[in-house]
Amino acid sequence: MKILLFLAFAGIVCAQTKGYQPLFNGKDLTGWEIRGDGKWNVIDGGVLVGQRDFDSKSLAPGKRFTTEKEYGQWLNHQAWLYTKDSFEQYDLHVEFWTKEHGNSGISLHDTTRAAAAIAWPPDFTKTPAKAAYEVQINNNYPDPHPTGSIYGFVDAPKDALKENQWNAFDIEVRKGSIVVKLNGREVARTVPDPKRASSGPIGLQLHDQFSVIHFKNIRIKKIS
Repeated sequence: MKILLFLAFAGIVCAQTKGYQPLFNGKDLTGWEIRGDGKWNVIDGGVLVGQRDFDSKSLAPGKRFTTEKEYGQWLNHQAWLYTKDSFEQYDLHVEFWTKEHGNSGISLHDTTRAAAAIAWPPDFTKTPAKAAYEVQINNNYPDPHPTGSIYGFVDAPKDALKENQWNAFDIEVRKGSIVVKLNGREVARTVPDPKRASSGPIGLQLHDQFSVIHFKNIRIKKIS
């Protein structure tokens, strides 16, 4: 019986991963490009960790802000990690974990590679969510868009996320649709905007100065 269960489980895993290629090798950032001041490291278990470095010059202790706007720009100054390659139609699998009040996202077809979001001062009208598409990651961050939302297009239900645990996205990107599944459940679907790019890199977001994000098992299946 144990052997049969093992073989059945192995068959399910093979079916789920058939045709997929790893985007992240679990060892280093080969194939990826750092955008902005985020620090990206690979830890035991092949986990990719993104965070900010508070010893860097821009975040040195004693930094002073003269206006609320300036503080907000600093607080929400984004950093990103992008694939060097671009993709058009594909299935993307990503597993992620972020701390309480953490915020992140996955950008699709963003040909700007977050240029406006990593600039100083940032231009929040031209971030990847505005220039292309962003699938939201939100663990009780004060943002109205729950995890799995296609930012600015459709909101996901709030109860699909496993708070403070590992979760999994399966994102289907096609010419006529973008579909997001969170932990196997469809939570968002939209028709692509013809004014936005139909191909581009895939990006991983550090939304603000205090968010920390973990990713693993990032893989892609290209659709011809």
